Amino acid sequence: MTNNSTTTTLNVAISGAGGAIGYSLLPLIASGYIFQDQPIELRLLEIPQAIQSLEGTRMELEDCAYPNLVNVVCTTDPLVAFDNADVCILVGGFPRRKGMARKDLIQKNTSIFTSMGRAINNVASSNCKVLVVANPANTNCLVALKEASNNIPTKNFCALTYLDHQRAKSQIASHIGCAVRSDQIHNVTIWGNHSETQYPDALTDGYCLNDNGIKTPLHTLLATEWANNDFVTTVQNRGKSVIEARGASSALSAAMAIANCLKVWLVTGTKEDETISLAVYNDKGYYGVESGIVFSFPCTCHNGEWKVKEGLELSEFARQKLMVTEKELLEEWEAAKELVDNNTSSSMKKSISNVSSVPSLIASESGMSLASKM
Repeated sequence: MTNNSTTTTLNVAISGAGGAIGYSLLPLIASGYIFQDQPIELRLLEIPQAIQSLEGTRMELEDCAYPNLVNVVCTTDPLVAFDNADVCILVGGFPRRKGMARKDLIQKNTSIFTSMGRAINNVASSNCKVLVVANPANTNCLVALKEASNNIPTKNFCALTYLDHQRAKSQIASHIGCAVRSDQIHNVTIWGNHSETQYPDALTDGYCLNDNGIKTPLHTLLATEWANNDFVTTVQNRGKSVIEARGASSALSAAMAIANCLKVWLVTGTKEDETISLAVYNDKGYYGVESGIVFSFPCTCHNGEWKVKEGLELSEFARQKLMVTEKELLEEWEAAKELVDNNTSSSMKKSISNVSSVPSLIASESGMSLASKM
């Protein structure tokens, strides 16, 4: 983890902390589920309209008397929230409005994540780890890391595809039946974008590990027809299904995915022969995917660092799926890059002011929004 000593306080900043995901996530951080015995200071960032409610959440956190929670700061200023931050969890973003063009949505979020990236670059710890949750997560992550790359390594940024990873494991376990648990399913991979073009892949490297330590490849347990069709579309559309059922986007499962992603990435690492799905900066053109975008790959994690697992043999079906999600990510970056290029000479003051003028993703959960894809 970023701080090796359990006596050193870990500064954890969360944007959009006042929403439903934040409310579910905060106890997992404060209780030690993620960072174990590490003392924690929480920096909770919200828009002005949500700050009063967030103060109530702060009171509740204090009333829980978590032994490792040393302080809670509520603020509307990113420079305060990210000051010397060791971990930043970027949950807040602009929700999709009815009738809004995708390009307009991407550029709204580009303004926010340009500001977030610059603030992190200016004041966060030089080894700060950043997990981007707000949609479009991959492209928001790319915008932020581009703005922060003067002081923060690009490898320190990830976008959340771990929720899709957990959904995939659950669907496979349920389909196999015979009392198979989701934690026995390993090495499924979410390739590409956290969107409906993602490719949930059960067959390339997946296996089931029983309680006796015996591995059974998933391609021997699953019909190819199901794994390439019903399974893929179910995972791709799971967020939409959740919002249709409960009238709101995923919050509990999203928070759990954030917690488990951070725990494996930064604390425990992956087990031997195990991979998880992380959307990371593709600096080497892994698996023929164009470099320079944030793309979800199978990754191993050790000592707070990720590494893409290379050498997997992909079927023609899988390669076609990777091309589809790659195309979408390149189109998203083109839409975002137009604004990034125009903002290159903008002042820091102007950029930061944009954050407080835009509703956060989680503070605006009424109706259909990009949060529905969580």
